[in-house]
Amino acid sequence: MRKALVEKNHPQLSVRRQSELLGVNRNRLQEPQPSRASKEDLALMRRMDELALRFPEFGARRMAQTLSRNGPEVSRDQARRLMKKMGLEAVYRRPRTSIPAPGHKIYPYLLREREVSQTDEVWCADITYIPMPRGYAYLVAVMDWQSRAVLGWQLSNTLDTGFCVAAFRQACLQAGRAPEIFNTDQGCQFTSRPWIEAIEGAGARVSMDGKGRWMDNVFIERLWRAVKHEGVYLWAYDNLHGLEQALARWFEDYNHWKPHQAHEGKTPWESYRPDQVPRWRLAA
Repeated sequence: MRKALVEKNHPQLSVRRQSELLGVNRNRLQEPQPSRASKEDLALMRRMDELALRFPEFGARRMAQTLSRNGPEVSRDQARRLMKKMGLEAVYRRPRTSIPAPGHKIYPYLLREREVSQTDEVWCADITYIPMPRGYAYLVAVMDWQSRAVLGWQLSNTLDTGFCVAAFRQACLQAGRAPEIFNTDQGCQFTSRPWIEAIEGAGARVSMDGKGRWMDNVFIERLWRAVKHEGVYLWAYDNLHGLEQALARWFEDYNHWKPHQAHEGKTPWESYRPDQVPRWRLAA
């Protein structure tokens, strides 16, 4: 938290002096570079990601057992290490569905007994792991709860907070406003000060999943399943640029062309902006 107080372009104090006053190591101010994974780990992470989509309730033990039945033996420690790198966590009902970052402010869950009936009433966000032949990336998406429209998304090769804030700002530009409520889990990206300041600064209220709210990510988990099976697994992308271009096309199709079962065949964007003319013809 003290590291976040250091301002690189402070008008009066140098970074060295700020570090001395705050008692932080100046050499640790730089964000750590992502560690390179071996080819074996990348292949294993790809298989783990597919298993997690099909069996989201799998923890490290069952993940290791299943992988070992269909290939080289995988230890529980190895599965746990890679799941942590991927940001994967077993999804099932338990006393505490999210372990909050130490010391963060506890925000209330604002959706209990609330029927969300309007667009821009509630937005949600989540992060998922994207496997690639020569590496991996993380994808964050901001979704309107009522219409299921994806209003903003960003890619990153690290699990930092910056790309989450960028996706939120992109969503606000797309929507022309901020939501009344923004709901997330209690992951460290969504409890960080830059994220909270961005949400509250835009005039939205912060809501966080609490005890017994494991089902609140169902909408966006279904989105992840569709993204990966339709937009990632069918193709091979060697770098973030190619993946980003492919995801841009996929999200465009998802919002404007793909009928959604929750809206009686309407697309998410038709439900989000019914006043806009549907694009029934493909662009030349």
